[in-house]
Amino acid sequence: MTERRPSSLFILTGAGISAESGVETFRDKGGLWSKVRLEDVATPEAFVRDLARVQAFYNARRAGLSAVSPNAAHEALARLEHEFAGTLTLVTQNIDDLHERAGARRVLHMHGELAKAFCNGCAERRDATRDLAVDDACPACGKTGTMRPDVVWFGEIPYHMDLILERLASADLFVSIGTSGAVYPAAGFVSEARQRGIRTLELNLEPSDGSWQFDEARHGPASRLVPAFVDAILRP
Repeated sequence: MTERRPSSLFILTGAGISAESGVETFRDKGGLWSKVRLEDVATPEAFVRDLARVQAFYNARRAGLSAVSPNAAHEALARLEHEFAGTLTLVTQNIDDLHERAGARRVLHMHGELAKAFCNGCAERRDATRDLAVDDACPACGKTGTMRPDVVWFGEIPYHMDLILERLASADLFVSIGTSGAVYPAAGFVSEARQRGIRTLELNLEPSDGSWQFDEARHGPASRLVPAFVDAILRP
């Protein structure tokens, strides 16, 4: 990846980048989906069927964020955002706020954010600085029982997709960091990039499901691989 210095970077991050900070992953062995059925907490139907259970699940995850901090990989990407002379698009599948706490300011959260709430009734969004309760009233429409975590559930369309695909199409290097390669549409980004002749690089703890599609793959901890990648990009 050293033969041509990119002028337009598209970076996708997944659960692996935050795992080193102590954030639980979903699909790894011992991850969240081995402890609770996604159908019970991560679908619109689950919200209607058992609001209390859904709120409790995400309240616990939100509370857990206070016990973790950004790691060297988050910090390196924040530095890249501030110092890269070209165009940088940083997209994350993660719903934590570790990129922002590391200093990044232009993150596209395609799966939403734990620190925000969304009203199913009127689509009002607000910061969620405390637990969400079953009887919370929407500050905009006044309805109760409609405030949910502002996260994308199974069966829902990820956020910012038009913008994300537009930015991907204009990139000259696509970098996937800490992703399983199993969750679409993000898992299809590497194929989209390849079809457009965009160089592709995987930085992951181990080969992802789609690792074979990348022009280059480097495997190891994100906290080691990502700072080294950023140093190389920013080197005069």
